[in-house]
Amino acid sequence: MPACLFIVATPIGHLGDITSRAIETLREVDLIAAEDTRHSARLLHHFDIDTPLVSYHDHSGKRDLERLLRHLRSGASLALISDAGTPLVSDPGYRLVEACHGEAMPVIPVPGVSAVTAALSVSGLPTDRFHFEGFLPAKAGQRSSRIRAMKYLESTLVMFESPRRLVSTLGSLVDELGDREATLCRELTKAHETIRRNSLTALLDWVRADANQLRGEAVLLVRGFQREAGDISSDAAIMLEKLASELPPRRAAAIVADLTGARARDLYQLLLQNED
Repeated sequence: MPACLFIVATPIGHLGDITSRAIETLREVDLIAAEDTRHSARLLHHFDIDTPLVSYHDHSGKRDLERLLRHLRSGASLALISDAGTPLVSDPGYRLVEACHGEAMPVIPVPGVSAVTAALSVSGLPTDRFHFEGFLPAKAGQRSSRIRAMKYLESTLVMFESPRRLVSTLGSLVDELGDREATLCRELTKAHETIRRNSLTALLDWVRADANQLRGEAVLLVRGFQREAGDISSDAAIMLEKLASELPPRRAAAIVADLTGARARDLYQLLLQNED
């Protein structure tokens, strides 16, 4: 195979979702860099792939990166895989890809499964625009701050969440965004796959009442900010919220009105509503 880096998508659950091209690539490359070699070894064994494995993950340092680059410089091929799905989507690999581009080494995608697009396709929420947030912060204050920063985004919000934080994250979403429409996708493509669309509060009550929903990784999708004709734009609302954290409400409203053309009175009223 050519001396290049292949970014190979692997199944997120159902092994039948792997592509024939992915299997062929993993068999033919000289080396595979995996997020967790023990986890990936089981996948390779299932498909009778005996290509050597090396570890490459979030905690890998410059020495590990340089070792992979030397491998590529020598004229050998390399495939990068994550534990599940498409690499670099809330997974390691960015520095390796960046370094390859910096040295004009070819980087070739071998596309396949992605939990993000799989969840979007069944969510029943708008898919023309979406904002992928990945995993929210574990600490409550930081998590609420991140959610607040997304409040006025008009695109569908997509987040990953672990089972142990699902209840607290749903609670934070309700507190910061209100009772918006949302979809919970849990254990996608696996035996206990669950897809449920409802309001955020209804999903929170359901998860609290059913301990089975606190198992396995989840994708949360939330309807974006819905602006009616004549409403304050999302950009103006975001600007207003940032300024209001540093300035008196009337002053913040006046500045945003000058910059965006929105009415200062409407901006001031929005700040008062958010304080209620």
